Amino acid sequence: MTHRSLRAYNRSMASPSSINDDQAEVVRVLNEYYREFSTLNVEAVLPYFLEPSLLLGPQGAFAATTHTLLATAITPAIEGLRTRGLARTELSVRNLKLLSATAALVGGVAQRYKIDGEKLDQAGVTYVLYKAEAGWKIAVLIYHPDEEG
Repeated sequence: MTHRSLRAYNRSMASPSSINDDQAEVVRVLNEYYREFSTLNVEAVLPYFLEPSLLLGPQGAFAATTHTLLATAITPAIEGLRTRGLARTELSVRNLKLLSATAALVGGVAQRYKIDGEKLDQAGVTYVLYKAEAGWKIAVLIYHPDEEG
């Protein structure tokens, strides 16, 4: 049995030849999630989360065993962003590490912009993704201060 070396992803490894297929797929899924999140449609983001999933942030921890429960947790945040004029959100990946064949750890910064392109805010985000039968899903989302921003 051979063991695959699991290297941490960082900005210097961003060229396509230096990341493997799983890493590229994790980044693709997160970019799709951010594109859907930017629509501010709760139903559009739910499929990107595993059932169950865990949200951690300044308000505390929330374990969502179903997408219905998850929707109750994220709807107020999405409505707050709508009120503040959010037009789009982008993820800047700072690091990505495959922990196993079915688990990935991604850290980065969520950058939010208004319709006129002005920066609304940014925050640190850390994700644990799980590779389910349907593909990579967000199992844990940690929302935290951006220490470099």
